[in-house]
Amino acid sequence: MAETVDEIVQFEEPGDELDQLAYEVIGAALAVHKALGPGHAESVYVNALRVELEARRIPFEHEKSYQVYYRGTPVGAGRLDLLVAGKLIVEVKAAEELHSLFTSQVIAYLKANNLRLGLLINFNCVLLKNGVRRIAYSQKT
Repeated sequence: MAETVDEIVQFEEPGDELDQLAYEVIGAALAVHKALGPGHAESVYVNALRVELEARRIPFEHEKSYQVYYRGTPVGAGRLDLLVAGKLIVEVKAAEELHSLFTSQVIAYLKANNLRLGLLINFNCVLLKNGVRRIAYSQKT
């Protein structure tokens, strides 16, 4: 029996519950973008998204700190824009375009926090759907 690429690289999708949470966060981001449009500073969008998540009763932590380890030794710290329901990382940008570096950052955040799904949301675009990137990560066993 032939293996799929996902089986070869031992990749698993995060699951329906996490995807539903991401869907709800994207809905909140769409509401913020519809009201504010592009052109504001990143902090404006983070704060507006916080207000929208609270209004929708979606639990989150803002600027959640975490430790980065190398060989079991702490080597630094990081901070997440938003950690939703303790399991979804949301990185907010207000950039001209989504650079590959931003994707690498979200992957690093997922790895450091042992999480499976992140959203990279760039509010500086005419259509927000062009600024949303879903980033799934699964640790090889």
